Amino acid sequence: MIRNLIASAALFTALPVCAHPVAVHVNSAEEMAKAANTFLASLNDEQRARTTFKPTDSHRENWFFIPDKFIKPAGKRLGLTIKEMTPQQRLLAHALLSTAMSNEGYGQATTIMTLEAILHELENKNPIRDPELYYVSIFGDPGPGKTWAWRFEGHHLSINISVVKGKMFSVTPSFFGTNPARITDGSFKGLEVLKVEQDLAFSLVKSLNAEQLKQAMIAAKAPADIITKQKPRVDRKTFLPVKGIAYGKLNAKQQGMLLTLLSHYAIKYRPEIVDEINSRKPIHGDKKLHFAWAGGHERNEGHYYRIQSKDFLFEYDNTQNGPNHVHAVWRDFDGDFGRDLLKEHHKNEH
Repeated sequence: MIRNLIASAALFTALPVCAHPVAVHVNSAEEMAKAANTFLASLNDEQRARTTFKPTDSHRENWFFIPDKFIKPAGKRLGLTIKEMTPQQRLLAHALLSTAMSNEGYGQATTIMTLEAILHELENKNPIRDPELYYVSIFGDPGPGKTWAWRFEGHHLSINISVVKGKMFSVTPSFFGTNPARITDGSFKGLEVLKVEQDLAFSLVKSLNAEQLKQAMIAAKAPADIITKQKPRVDRKTFLPVKGIAYGKLNAKQQGMLLTLLSHYAIKYRPEIVDEINSRKPIHGDKKLHFAWAGGHERNEGHYYRIQSKDFLFEYDNTQNGPNHVHAVWRDFDGDFGRDLLKEHHKNEH
């Protein structure tokens, strides 16, 4: 459905994502490096200077999900925007994005970009709403076996990919937001990009009995936004002691619902990338999960939830504009921007 809506919108051109047969060995890191270098080769000197950064540049961890206008102090992001690219360069930028994303994730990401055009109309041609104000930044030197990183980011979307030694990945912070969360009028009426992330959570919280709900509820009113906001580093102490209902306190059906909900944050990325991360830090197999809820239990009430494991934090908040404005993020307590991998890499190198 999302693919068809994107095609009919035709707000900008993007490369399609092709599914890889299971029998074919796919080296995502090599494909990613090749796509990055092809994109860089298409740029002129001035564009390349604006796109490339040292891995240690402060820009690496300065990530944002708000519009440029509200970024302090400069009022804009760094990197090269889609708007400033030629048609050829735009296609190549999307080719790079597609090397990290699954079909579902790529569809969600591009649809979130198109929502800027809808906001532009809803807000009387507000100039800060622009589906071409998405930036590409590359950190380091892409190549097989190398350590480097890249970002694709704009309003309500921040994809942060780190590659270490050409074989290990980090994809956090991973932010997807939607405004409107559900379009109520016009040709896109009914479109809801993050529908599953909301509906599954409602189904889970409504399935809890009185005692389970007492454990899961952390506040009668939802916070105004995700608690981690746009911080470069998540303070684990903020989320200790762990709140919410423990995985073991759920029945088998509820446990399945929780794992399915969590998986929708991970399956935005290519399965081989998620599998590599999961081999080092359990995403799906960590049974020490906790599910916490704040706010109302109906769509028209502000609501917030989070899923917390030993290594990861998944947050969802829908309190603004009705509420009809979602912020959803996947964070890694120790490994955002590949921080833990880089620490080990530098330790071994030196």
